[in-house]
Amino acid sequence: MNTTLSTPQSNLHRALPVIALLLAVVFVLYKTPRGEIRTGDYNLHAFSLLPSTADGRVKPLDTVARTSLQVISGVSEFKLEGKRKQPAIVWLADTMAKPELARTYPIFRIDDTGVLNLIGIKSHSRNRYSFNDILAHRDAFLKQVELASQVAPRERNLFQRHVMELWSHVQLFMSIQEMQYPYLVPPDQTRTEWRPMTQAVDMAKAHGQEEPAALLMSNILFKYQQDQPEEFNQAIVAYQNYLAANNPELAGRLAFEVFFNRLSPFYLCTILYMAVFVLAAFSFLFRANASSNWAQTLGRSAMWILLLTLAIHTFGLAARIYLQGRPPVTNLYSSAVFIGWGAVVLAILLELPFRLSIGTLVSSLIGFVTLIIAMNLAEGDTMEMMQAVLDSNFWLATHVIIITIGYSSTFLAGLLGVMYILGGTMTRMITPELDRVFARMVYGVICFSLLMSFTGTVLGGIWADQSWGRFWGWDPKENGAILIVLWNALILHARWGGMVRTRGIMVLAVFGNIITAWSWFGTNMLGVGLHSYGFMNAAFFWLAAFKMSQVGVILTGLLPLPLWKSFATHPTLEASAVEKPQA
Repeated sequence: MNTTLSTPQSNLHRALPVIALLLAVVFVLYKTPRGEIRTGDYNLHAFSLLPSTADGRVKPLDTVARTSLQVISGVSEFKLEGKRKQPAIVWLADTMAKPELARTYPIFRIDDTGVLNLIGIKSHSRNRYSFNDILAHRDAFLKQVELASQVAPRERNLFQRHVMELWSHVQLFMSIQEMQYPYLVPPDQTRTEWRPMTQAVDMAKAHGQEEPAALLMSNILFKYQQDQPEEFNQAIVAYQNYLAANNPELAGRLAFEVFFNRLSPFYLCTILYMAVFVLAAFSFLFRANASSNWAQTLGRSAMWILLLTLAIHTFGLAARIYLQGRPPVTNLYSSAVFIGWGAVVLAILLELPFRLSIGTLVSSLIGFVTLIIAMNLAEGDTMEMMQAVLDSNFWLATHVIIITIGYSSTFLAGLLGVMYILGGTMTRMITPELDRVFARMVYGVICFSLLMSFTGTVLGGIWADQSWGRFWGWDPKENGAILIVLWNALILHARWGGMVRTRGIMVLAVFGNIITAWSWFGTNMLGVGLHSYGFMNAAFFWLAAFKMSQVGVILTGLLPLPLWKSFATHPTLEASAVEKPQA
């Protein structure tokens, strides 16, 4: 009878993927919010659940606090000297109920030296300042605001843009202090619209009758102002009882939104995607040693964590759909989140038949980068009210989703091309086997991308015909979409016609990154065309830097084959570079 004994090393190879997954699960559970937000005896968690309306939708005060502080300060928490970080809801409560105290909080982020000098800040040892710091040089600041406001937005210099940006932040802060934003008084039996507290108070003075919701909210803020935590908590319970009797539909959705805010699923995904990338990269390093089993072990570990990360990414998308009542792509922020998700799904599908960690490595990198892009686009509420031209769930669920999948797949093909070129020129990792795998992967992804891009563009034309009365108008965004279609078609024709081999396909796929980045972001920076809902002024530097990096990769890919380390190590690779690829 033959008995197979398991060695300690083989046991470790089997156990490591399980251990890696368990560690990732423990990390997620550790980051999952538990308990309530409290400052001393104040139940600020209950306060954060109270409803308001701002930017065209009903949202909890927690969301108002986070997004407003994010706009003003660039972060969703604030820190006072000698104290640990405080949640945004503390800042919002202090701003509403204790305005004199809130004016001393250093929350206004100012990086421009000229603006700092304007408000009398000579020592630039920090980049966040209080409302009182700005108020100390109010006249000089307002004079520059008036001068900048007389210049068209696109013609303002850098200093004027920073002045107007700070002015918008000051206005937001003042509107919260003056109880004009957000609207805190919900509808009742006599009206259907929300009201700001100031309007409710003015109406009460004019008619001599206080609205119950306004009275209850005023009592909450008064108890907080008077430092009466027990009475504050009781006032919140009284308001919750009022809402349960008059607006019961608000509670569940608002509580889930607060949980979603505190969980920050996309932030968790960025950390997990980076862990996947590290494991997949080490898997490639060990793959050079044919006698080592570590490549497969690390590859499985990376794949298992990747699947967990994709599940969290999917939950985040589903949560946004539920909260917004819209399909997943409604603005540039959500497009970045969805492009990353789509690329990860496609890369996993590529990984399944080959099991070489290529799809795992590429998907983790795309997921990480796109979520970082999304975080930098998240200024204010990312689930704001839709522009009228986009107010169609049908077209958002068809044209927008399909065209965005086209972005995802084109970026995926381009990143595979980057990996092939850098791996082939700088390392010995591209073996004949990997050469064939890369060729098949990129070919399949480009075919899929052409289908999605073409279908999405046609659907966009139909939508344009219904909305604007013409199928095609050479709008910059339309031109960007058709460029992706034409470029993918060009790659396929060049391959079928034998004009390019594996290396040529990879170089062309990398150039697809430039075209897609331009279609996605570049056209929005032009400020012209009917797609005005997507205009933006920022990110020019990063877009240019990305394009230059891709040009550098392309030039590297055009180096003579004898200079490629992989070709020098594996002479048989030369055949794939000079022979016509098989269909």
